[in-house]
Formats: sequence, structure tokens, C-alpha cells
Amino acid sequence: MNATVKDVMTSRVVAVRGDVTYKDLADELRENHVSALPVLDGEGRVIGVVSESDLLAKQARAGQVTGVINGILHRREQNKASAVTAAALMNSPAITIGADDSVAHAARLMYTRRVKRLPVVGADGRLVGIVSRADALSVYSRADEEIRREITGEVILGVILTDPARFLVEVKDGIVTIAGTPETADVGHDIIRSVRHVEGVVAVRDRLSYPPAERPSSPGPLL
Repeated sequence: MNATVKDVMTSRVVAVRGDVTYKDLADELRENHVSALPVLDGEGRVIGVVSESDLLAKQARAGQVTGVINGILHRREQNKASAVTAAALMNSPAITIGADDSVAHAARLMYTRRVKRLPVVGADGRLVGIVSRADALSVYSRADEEIRREITGEVILGVILTDPARFLVEVKDGIVTIAGTPETADVGHDIIRSVRHVEGVVAVRDRLSYPPAERPSSPGPLL
């Protein structure tokens, strides 16, 4: 199973237009128990994201502006301090992801860009859902037996094209232990590499007995 974003995302998303006021943003965040809101243009395309931290930062900056010498605050920060709408407060452009992208890609994107959620957009840029860190981690809730069946049936037999009976595959709490003797060292390495990419696998313990690598034959005597 290669989970995609559409498999784990939330389809019902609270979003706002760019002209929504600061007060209404605060109300939407509080009433819907969310920490951020996608901001849409008139066509429903995502143009930014505004979060609780953006609203709090405005308050912090606003408190500094009157007591700080002009020029100390960056122009963008000054603009944020005086912002009163979602369009002025939001972080733009928004970091988005497609519904058909993998959950693993979503997780990497959230980690590298240091965001807690990603708006999910269609090919036209319109909002279709939202995926959070918790959603990305949901693939690790797969049952151990389900993971084991995928490894033996889809990976070892279906991808590597070798007999699963040659191997003992155990899965506990997402940790996979594989023992047995592959036909060649390369086959063994391919199995371990492929299993690491199975959804829900936390770690792989390689207990394979690798056959010795074949040495190239020595050239015969020169005639």
C-alpha cells in the first residue's frame, strides 16, 4: 500500500477570503478549534495561510512599533503590525500539496518547511482538503499482520519475484524482522530496501544469511 494524501486528508476545511477581518479570523480559529486557516481568492484558489501565531505576532509587533526607532523593524514586520485582514496577515505563497502525492512526501514537506499542516489543492489550485502532521502519521496505525502480508505477498513475491517460503517475516509494533537465505546478496539487499518503503514500517531488522558474493573468475593463461 502506498498511501496518498487523499487517503488521509480532511475534506471539510474551514477557509477564509482575503478580506476577512482580524476579529473574524480570531473567531473562526476559536469556534472551529483549528490553529490555521487557508486563505482563498475569489475563484477558490489557495493564496496563503493565516495562523494563530500570525495573529499573536501582530499583537506583539503592534506593541513595539510606537516605542521603537523607525527603521529597526523590517518593513514587512511593520506591515504585519498594522494588518487588519487575512490577506495582510497571511503567509504567502502557501505551501501546498496535491491529493495524489504520497503521504511520505507530505510528511517530508511539513518537516523541511516547518509547518503543521498543508492545504491540499487540485490541478487548478483550488482547495480540496487539508492534511496535518497527525494525518501523515496515521499510516503507522496499520496492523502488524497487514504489514506482514504486504511484505510477503506484494514485496517478496510480487516485486522481488522470489519464494516467500525462504524467509521468516515477523512484524511487531511496526518493526519488521526478516530472516532467511536469499538466492544472492543482491536479492537480499533489494528485499530490505523495498521493505523500508512499505507504509507503516517503523524499522527493519536485517537477519538474513547472505550467501558469499561470487568472485570473478581468474583469466586463463595467456597463449
